[in-house]
Amino acid sequence: MADPDNFERAADGASAELAEFDTHETGLIGRFHHALHTTPALVPLIVLVASIVVFGLLLGSRFFSPFALTLILQQVQIVGIVAAAQSLVILTAGIDLSVGAIAVISSVVMGTFTFRLGLPVELSIALGLVAGTAIGYVNGWLVAVMKLPPFIVTLGMWQIVLAANFLYSANETIRSQEIAEHAPLLQLMGAKFKIGGAVFTLGVVFMVLLVLVLAYVLRSTAWGRHVYAVGDDPEAAALSGVNVRATLISVYALAGLICAFAGWALIGRIGSVSPTSGQLLNIESITAVVIGGISLFGGRGSIMGTFFGALIVGVFTLGLRLAGADAQWTYLLIGVLIIAAVAVDQWIRKVAA
Repeated sequence: MADPDNFERAADGASAELAEFDTHETGLIGRFHHALHTTPALVPLIVLVASIVVFGLLLGSRFFSPFALTLILQQVQIVGIVAAAQSLVILTAGIDLSVGAIAVISSVVMGTFTFRLGLPVELSIALGLVAGTAIGYVNGWLVAVMKLPPFIVTLGMWQIVLAANFLYSANETIRSQEIAEHAPLLQLMGAKFKIGGAVFTLGVVFMVLLVLVLAYVLRSTAWGRHVYAVGDDPEAAALSGVNVRATLISVYALAGLICAFAGWALIGRIGSVSPTSGQLLNIESITAVVIGGISLFGGRGSIMGTFFGALIVGVFTLGLRLAGADAQWTYLLIGVLIIAAVAVDQWIRKVAA
């Protein structure tokens, strides 16, 4: 017959081992990993603050002036808006390579409908927003209903929209002066106002408000939880009652609408309607998302992280420019940040598994 004392000693030993395990997991590294896992925006925030401090120490008042710091916001406003759209798609474990093309063709629709067709500028802007939403909806339908890979769908849509953009616009630019005289509403997002020595634009205000609204929606609404669930495991999400098709279609359609707003902001930023503008928005938006800590595997990350990621790129770009460094150093450092961000994401997933 087994000795009860032996069972007690064995139980005490198991408890001690379990206590040691818990202590190990709640150590400094364990707590740091837990913080990164629960707050994905923490890493890009740390990098952003560190880069601001470093460039501030190196450049002094040239970098820390209100004008210089708000100039960063002006420079990243378009990328920040498009990256917000890209974030929604990547959270569902997809990717949208057509975001830049949607933004540009939406701006072209707004401009050409106003100046070629003679429509009221308000109606032209509304139709531009509808056009961006419709393209996003088609992307979502092909991914959700036809079950086509997001990479292939959006790569093809990028080519289609790009070609349609050049064919429809005849590669003609509507000049800034012409817009200012006859349709200033098209340049609304570029309107500037000052607060002290800082200079802001309505496009910057829109970007910040968009990020805050999306952060709330993703964190505090059923739709936001569905987006994360679909990105984490679509089969499990479907079994739990989530309408995966509707969620995916809504995400791509909303991304298209946001890109259309980016197209409107692009007109305000450059002053004109140009079919050749925004050529790097696809890559720049993905860069901001990855540096911002959103996992390319879906289901993890935050829109605030993307915002910080866009600001990091802006800080490095302006800081190195003020320091007189070659522009190639910007690409080199951003490339290092991209690889480091993916490595951190993999580490978090590996430790959490």
